Amino acid sequence: MKIIKIVLQIVGFVVLISAVAIGTLRIQRSGADGATVVFPGGEMVSGELHMGPEPDWSFTDDIFTIELQLNDPMSTRRIFILESEGKIYVVSGYMKSFLGKIWKQWAFDADAGNDQGVLRVNNVRYPRQLVRVKQGDVLDGVAAKLLAKYSGVPTPVSAQDIATARADIEDGNSWVFELVPR
Repeated sequence: MKIIKIVLQIVGFVVLISAVAIGTLRIQRSGADGATVVFPGGEMVSGELHMGPEPDWSFTDDIFTIELQLNDPMSTRRIFILESEGKIYVVSGYMKSFLGKIWKQWAFDADAGNDQGVLRVNNVRYPRQLVRVKQGDVLDGVAAKLLAKYSGVPTPVSAQDIATARADIEDGNSWVFELVPR
């Protein structure tokens, strides 16, 4: 009985120390310039502010994640990016799951009107507005790019795979936002 009590105390201390460490890291990152993979960051201030015509976004095919900041509340996260038909999109999956409702709060904020932000790619900042896309033929290209880039589906992506991914978006399991200039 005494051994069990000691083991439980040790486990309790390990859990407490871990929780304090994670909480401390999250608080420290909340004011930092940009995000890490795990923790959101604060306002993005470094990097050149893009002024001028839209770039050819196809270069993002070689970029796995970018930083996306929403302005209210000021918070930055790392997220997937994809280009389709010259436009750029971010996708937030698992939106109907318990974890998605907690972890993907930024998507709920953007959909509710906090849709102004900044995208940072290769140390260049682009002011953007997030516009949610729920339906339309544009989702075929977005779904194909999403499957090929992040799910490892061989190209050309089959029509059946595209239809399945598109249905996932139209059902609200995954949310797609176009990042339009502002």
